[in-house]
This record gives sequence, C-alpha cells and structure tokens, in this order.
Amino acid sequence: MDSQKEKILIVDDETSIRRILETRLSMIGYEVVSACDGEEALTIFRKEYPSLVVLDVMMPKLDGYGVCQELRKESDVPIIMLTALGDVSDRITGLELGADDYVVKPFSPKELEARIRSVLRRVDKAQTCNGIPSSGIINIGFLKIDVNRRQVYKDNTRVRLTGMEFSLLELLISKAGEPFSRGSILQEVWGYTPERHVDTRVVDVHISRLRAKLEDDPGNPDLILTARGTGYLFQRITDISI
Repeated sequence: MDSQKEKILIVDDETSIRRILETRLSMIGYEVVSACDGEEALTIFRKEYPSLVVLDVMMPKLDGYGVCQELRKESDVPIIMLTALGDVSDRITGLELGADDYVVKPFSPKELEARIRSVLRRVDKAQTCNGIPSSGIINIGFLKIDVNRRQVYKDNTRVRLTGMEFSLLELLISKAGEPFSRGSILQEVWGYTPERHVDTRVVDVHISRLRAKLEDDPGNPDLILTARGTGYLFQRITDISI
C-alpha cells in the first residue's frame, strides 16, 4: 500500500456490515469512512473524496441506484455495489447506471477485498498494452485516445469514461481485430474468473456503455463489434495515426 492511503467509502444501512468492513479494510491498509444512508453518503463523498465507494442498493432516504446516479454526474470514482436482490435484471441496473462491479449478499469479505484491489489497480495504474504506440496517443477516425492520461476525445470533445470503461477500451484496442471472450475480458480487466454465466453480464453492460459514449449509432456499432459465439472485438485498425 502506498504511504498515501487509499480511502474507501462504505455505504450500508446495516451497522454490522459497516463495522466488519471498516475493521477488515483498515487492517489491510485502507483509510475507511462510512455512511448509513444515501443522503449521508453524498455528503461524506463530497467532503472526503474517497478512492472507491462500496455502495449498498437497499437503503433509506436515497437508495444505491440514486446515489450511483448522483455520483456519476460529478465523478468517475470506482463504485462496487452490494446487492441482496435475487433478480439478475436488478443487479444489472447498477451497472447500467455507472457502477464498475457488484457483489451479491451474503458475500465473503475476502471476495469484496479482492474486488476492491482489482478495481483500484486497474483505474489507478495506466498499463500500456502491446499494440499501443509508445507515445500513448492513438487517432482512429473521429476518436483520439490518450492512453497515458486515460482520456478519450470524440470530434475534439472529451468523452467521460470511468476507469474500468477505459481499461476495457484499452484492452480491446491493444489487439484490434482479434476477438476476446467475455470470460477473458472479465479476467483481464476485472481480475477474476466468472463462476456463473451471469458474471459475464458485467462485461456486456460495460460494452453497451462504451458503445453509447463512442459510437455514432450504438445500435449498429462500427468500432466495438460483437464476435458471434465468442465475445467482442475492436474493429481492425487500418487508418491509425499517432
């Protein structure tokens, strides 16, 4: 852990869960702050500027979905949602609103700790992949991708991506024209192997979010393509400029 501790905001209305996570995360080197409802979460977030938010869905005053929406209006902070909901579509809602990952209750604290480390590692450390020029600047048609600054511009206008969205884009571009399976994307970007088919929905939702931000017609994408029976690929780059 760096000398400057990374700060985690825990948002959950269950006191026992907050205490367990506060204790465990503090023991492994994080600074931890917590909130018991959605409104308090937003107040503390704007005061503390955490490195990552662990956000429960079902809370009083303002639920996790509402908090996630508000955070995404002002920040790209990584968000991991905690959900006890059994319906898969309800879990996916958080991802569609901008969360980076989710963990289903009841969960193992070790599993959550691993997810936190993985997300922070990905969003904090720019990792230039093979196939990306040493300059870190790629121009593809109307897109400019700055790997070093982890920024994307479309028609000279900055497109706001979350850290995980950029990491996914970076991975696809690193081997443009070659398909990645959903499982390999989950392993490379999120750092864990899917145990259930639903786990790969994290990838599907992030692909959808990227298309919505980068494609002229997300319903008929030209950049991020679906490889039938496999997963996804970035179009083969033939007119790249650096």
